[in-house]
Amino acid sequence: MRLVIAVIFAATANLLGGQEPAIFAPGVISGGSNELSPAFAPDCRSVWYTVGNSTESAIVTSHVANGKWTSPTLAEFSGYWRDLEAAMAPDGSYLIFASNRPATEGGAALDGNYGGAVRPGRGGNLWRVDRRGNGWSKPVRLPEAVNANTSVFSPSVVADGSLYFMKPSPETGRFQIYRSQYTNGQYAPAERVSFSDEQWGNVDPAVAPDESFAVFSSNRPPTADKDNDLFIVFRQGGVWGEPKSLGPRVNSPSSEIEARLAPDTRTLFFASNRIVPTPAGSPVAIDRMRAWNNGLMHIWRADLSPWVTGKSGYCTPVG
Repeated sequence: MRLVIAVIFAATANLLGGQEPAIFAPGVISGGSNELSPAFAPDCRSVWYTVGNSTESAIVTSHVANGKWTSPTLAEFSGYWRDLEAAMAPDGSYLIFASNRPATEGGAALDGNYGGAVRPGRGGNLWRVDRRGNGWSKPVRLPEAVNANTSVFSPSVVADGSLYFMKPSPETGRFQIYRSQYTNGQYAPAERVSFSDEQWGNVDPAVAPDESFAVFSSNRPPTADKDNDLFIVFRQGGVWGEPKSLGPRVNSPSSEIEARLAPDTRTLFFASNRIVPTPAGSPVAIDRMRAWNNGLMHIWRADLSPWVTGKSGYCTPVG
């Protein structure tokens, strides 16, 4: 699949046109916990995503029934360890996710080491589960070419099976984005991608299946006084260009992380702890506040068509 790419270069590098981002499935998927990183089945009728609080994290699933998303249930491969950040293979045949589960049977939960500190029990390696009818196989840890340390997170799978993910740079300790080429069933040693500038933290890649573009989070300029904004970067002739901010129509004064592309590759999902203010003169929306407008991380959707044009032939998830 080759995408026809059209980039709008505005003087302010803002996203022009398109609709305002909208909360995803409010009160059902975006609810009272932190929710992030949705991974959609190719038919857009099932989704796996992260729910968590300050100490726990799990992957849950929801399905479309009668045009609406069902109440989420725990994914069959999750629930005992700190599991997060599921990513679907483009053909739907497997998922890769991050987890602090032991690297070997009977071991201890993984400790992380990033941001200049050891993080007890908050490490991560990448694991794979394969589709088995309506269920999933037992999780299998990816090899050392990917899991080179205990702080590997946020996978993105492309069409040839190659894998993008984030891990701390050995030079700076900041998270950077890496790619491991998949050939003949083997992952090559991961290499940092060119747009992942060591001056800044770069995290959470969402890469189009044909690798023609990617969306990721970074604290690089023009991000100011916050952790991360969303950026888009295009690839032509096998070379990545310069990232551009998605601008204030998508980015907010809050943080935007965990980018994910819908199967149509024109719809962006991301997590944000933004709060939508009640219009002046209107009563406070208590139900909305209790459901999702509460300062936690929830899932939002945005239209990428001002940046990416052409039709992919794949579906767009409902609501």
